[in-house]
Amino acid sequence: MKNHLKEARTNKQLTQIQLAELVNVSRQSIISIETNKYTPSVLLSLKLAHVLEMNVEALFELENSDY
Repeated sequence: MKNHLKEARTNKQLTQIQLAELVNVSRQSIISIETNKYTPSVLLSLKLAHVLEMNVEALFELENSDY
């Protein structure tokens, strides 16, 4: 799965710490998601999309290898 979290976060001028606080996770969780080392839960994905004012589908997208 590909994500656009880093781009979306920087577009909103949020630091990793600020975003983490807004969705109630650690900064390390944000780093892991941004570097594709961790796939967030549905709940966390929805929270991130809400805070970043995006659709989940715009923030996260399936790649051919995911099928």
